Amino acid sequence: MQILLRQIILKSIASVIFLAGSMVFSLESAINPELQENFTIIVSSHNYDLNPHTASYSAEAQLLTGLYEGLFTYDPISLEPVPAIAESYRISRDKKRWTFILRENAKFSDGTPILATDIVQSWLRLIANPNASYSSLFDIVQGAAAFRTGRGNSDKVGIFAPDDHTVSVHLTAPASHLPKLLCMPAFSAVKEDLSIFSGPFVFSEIKDSSFIFKKNDQYYDSEKVPLKQITIILSSDENENTFAYNTGTADWVSSGFKTDNLLSKDSVQLCAEFATQYFFFRIRDNVWKNKELRAAVLEAVPWDDLRANSYVKATTLVYPLAGYPIPQGYVYTDKNEAELLMAEAKKSLGIDSNERLCLKFALPNSEYMIKKAELLKSAWEEIGVDLEIIKIPDNEYLSKITDTDADIFSYTWIGDFADPLAFLELFRGNSTMNVSNWHDEEYDALLDKSALYTDQTHSELLSKAEQILLDEAVILPVQHPVSVNVINLTTVGGWALNAFDIHPLKYLFKREPKEQIPDIAMLTRTR
Repeated sequence: MQILLRQIILKSIASVIFLAGSMVFSLESAINPELQENFTIIVSSHNYDLNPHTASYSAEAQLLTGLYEGLFTYDPISLEPVPAIAESYRISRDKKRWTFILRENAKFSDGTPILATDIVQSWLRLIANPNASYSSLFDIVQGAAAFRTGRGNSDKVGIFAPDDHTVSVHLTAPASHLPKLLCMPAFSAVKEDLSIFSGPFVFSEIKDSSFIFKKNDQYYDSEKVPLKQITIILSSDENENTFAYNTGTADWVSSGFKTDNLLSKDSVQLCAEFATQYFFFRIRDNVWKNKELRAAVLEAVPWDDLRANSYVKATTLVYPLAGYPIPQGYVYTDKNEAELLMAEAKKSLGIDSNERLCLKFALPNSEYMIKKAELLKSAWEEIGVDLEIIKIPDNEYLSKITDTDADIFSYTWIGDFADPLAFLELFRGNSTMNVSNWHDEEYDALLDKSALYTDQTHSELLSKAEQILLDEAVILPVQHPVSVNVINLTTVGGWALNAFDIHPLKYLFKREPKEQIPDIAMLTRTR
């Protein structure tokens, strides 16, 4: 299995971001409605936030594709934006005014029409919400940053509703990636009453650690939504999840299963993700805000060991998109250079050369993460740095970052749109996604300038910005993760591999099953 996975990933690394062109999605004319009564998905067990404005996990984004929709939605293969509530749009000559025309038949699940004012109010609530991770992505809109930070009023934000079916957006500068942003759940049509939905399904009930989604009959495209119900089971029990799939109880397992116990290995769907796992410094008022000290410890990192068994090793932050100039990353370990940099940094800070420094690493409490931390601990002890490891439960980790007394944290970030900005926005000085507290004016200026271009200049400017981030010794890139799902694509339609591992629930349907003789021995629960 390990060899097979590695072969597939290495083949997909260069082309995985855009998979459209070889496949065309269309609902099959012979869908059997009797098979569409229920579709069961098993997802990892944690506390799910199903408020689009505050949700931040990729697993939450997956579920939210069923409950909410915005002006655009994801193409199920390429994940490029396709019109949803917006029927059409136009861009002004200066590319700073976007006008969206809404579908007249778009409705919320309570039957009320989705009007332009609903979109405007939803976006304004997003911008004003201090817990909205993605709100600063709308800083490209005139007045949005000032309103978000309490320096301006909502009536100065460049989002208007000239009539019931027209939304006008005024930008501070051209931003060709706007439709990609508007695919994200955060920018959906969301009412204050979160029991009212704008997507193809409605949240029906919570039952025995599961969510029940029912088809939304008020959805404008409901006739093209095959499934009548989706049951989402929350479970991290690998044995139980595998048993459920083998016995046909589950149609799709998105995480947590035993590969060796699967009846059909062909059901394993593998894909390199548009994502990066990395560690990062959270800049605080202590010695580690010093760039030279951070640079010293990064020189001592045992990079080969840290990235061992990674299918796609990461030396930089941004996933290697086609046409993006890859900056100089971290590829080798130099203990002598680390000791020299450490001595120079201590001298400049007035720290005794023999004084040992304490560095705190807060990490999710998993065997994988603890092994990585122990590697760093051993390497850094040799240059006079003692690593204190702080373990936090997985399901609490992200929410604990800002309040935990630590210097280094771990992140796995999946880009929400196919642009280097999807990663680099994490370190923009005024971004709501920036939990590192690092900021650099030149870096921010390069991000701003890149928005003016849609050609190669866009990528070149962003690459320069990433180089600043890397040179500042803020991040430790580890790997580009791999998505692994279990789903039988001969019996399930509307699901396709893609690099964001997002599969809009609207398109899912069941095909006629083929007769199979199960291996009774494999159906047993193995502990």
